[in-house]
Amino acid sequence: MQLWELASYVVTVVGLPVAIGIFLYEQRKERENEEEAGYLQLSDAYAKFLELVLANPDLQLRSLRRTPNLTPEQHERMLILFDELVSLFERAYIVLYDERLEGRALRRWRTWEDWIREWCRREDFRDLLPDLLRSEDAEFAAYIRKLAAEEMAKERNPGRSS
Repeated sequence: MQLWELASYVVTVVGLPVAIGIFLYEQRKERENEEEAGYLQLSDAYAKFLELVLANPDLQLRSLRRTPNLTPEQHERMLILFDELVSLFERAYIVLYDERLEGRALRRWRTWEDWIREWCRREDFRDLLPDLLRSEDAEFAAYIRKLAAEEMAKERNPGRSS
């Protein structure tokens, strides 16, 4: 009887904390795997968007300057592509962004922020943002407007870092 009592104490004192630790570790790994999978899905969606950019070379979307002399049809295609891009950025913001990011999650978000900043350097994208953000998440809209303003300030003052 004393042996069973001693064994129950050992399980309670040692086994239970170890089991809880293993459970918490597994939960954290599962969360990290889910976050990584979400990031990869979003990255794949961005790659598909870039394929659309390549399929429309007449729009010159990889240039930082406004594409001159667009026909109405070209302008419409550009608006559709920019709208799709903003929706993708919003999805990434909602899924990946948090003010308290650190480690791997912060590195993932910085990749998206770099892509957002890159597009915010494009004049016509930046000019169309008010219309493109009309029905988007308010926090996301404020975030991308802030990045666009920072990029425009860098463009106007290339020697100064913000």
